[in-house]
Amino acid sequence: MPTHQNKNSNTTKPLIWILLVNWNGKDDTLACLASLRKVSYQPRHILVIDNASTDGSVEAIRAQFPEVEILANARNERFAAANNQGLQRALQAGAELVLLLNNDTEVAPDFLDHLVQAIKSRDDAGLAAPKIYYHHNPNLLWFAGGKVNLWTGRISHRGLRQLDSPEKFNQTEAVDYLTGCAILAKRACLEKIGLLDESYFMYAEDADWCRRAQQAGFHCLYQPAAKIWHKVSASAGGAFKVYHKVRGNFLFFKRYAKWYHWPTIALGVVLGVIVEIIRQFWQNPSQALRTVGAFWRGFRDILLRRKMVT
Repeated sequence: MPTHQNKNSNTTKPLIWILLVNWNGKDDTLACLASLRKVSYQPRHILVIDNASTDGSVEAIRAQFPEVEILANARNERFAAANNQGLQRALQAGAELVLLLNNDTEVAPDFLDHLVQAIKSRDDAGLAAPKIYYHHNPNLLWFAGGKVNLWTGRISHRGLRQLDSPEKFNQTEAVDYLTGCAILAKRACLEKIGLLDESYFMYAEDADWCRRAQQAGFHCLYQPAAKIWHKVSASAGGAFKVYHKVRGNFLFFKRYAKWYHWPTIALGVVLGVIVEIIRQFWQNPSQALRTVGAFWRGFRDILLRRKMVT
């Protein structure tokens, strides 16, 4: 298995493949690659899976980052399928660790060192993720470990929209789930649990991956010393996102919840929708109305068993 000898020590470091999925996100992807160029960890190999972009992404990446490998798809394969292409390629190349990283992120130079330290600190660690902040507000938390509640039907981020401080979420620990925005996966774990489930289309495939890892005996570790910044709005991300979150979350709980969870899941989802709409209404009434419509279409299509709206 490929390793790298550290010139300053007798330790060998495992090869990491870093996977970025790009779809018409040229500027974000170039900024992400620029931050990865400053990363201290070696050895690493970066693969960009491009989902048929039409904004000149592939040409710009080749010109500015000739060291980066590009897999150019003929169509938009979306998040899970595109990452699975990269995962298969990385495993075939002998990668011991594979990092899934959103292309709209920027990373701290030492974030990989901390993630590797966490995942190698215990044999039963299968996946690891960093502390993630909003890019537009570098001290505002977006993710500090994930929670899954089978009784309320909620998949949520700890620390969401909270200002960070030395006292908050600063312990390396096992959590319920890790966001697909940035997940480091150990080869031994991947060989047991397989790839991302493409039936989710969008959202909850990361929670499903973590659940399968836990069922296989692995822990999902949150590592706060590793830090990245995500270019996501502090408000809701639009009706398209809401619709697909409803559909993805339903598929997750259909798969993992027991019959006795469903009465409280129904109540929890309804209350959660009401709270989210009220929160949005105070910030942006028109956005709140679009969110109501997206929730309705999502629940309607679940009941009618309609195919995903692309």
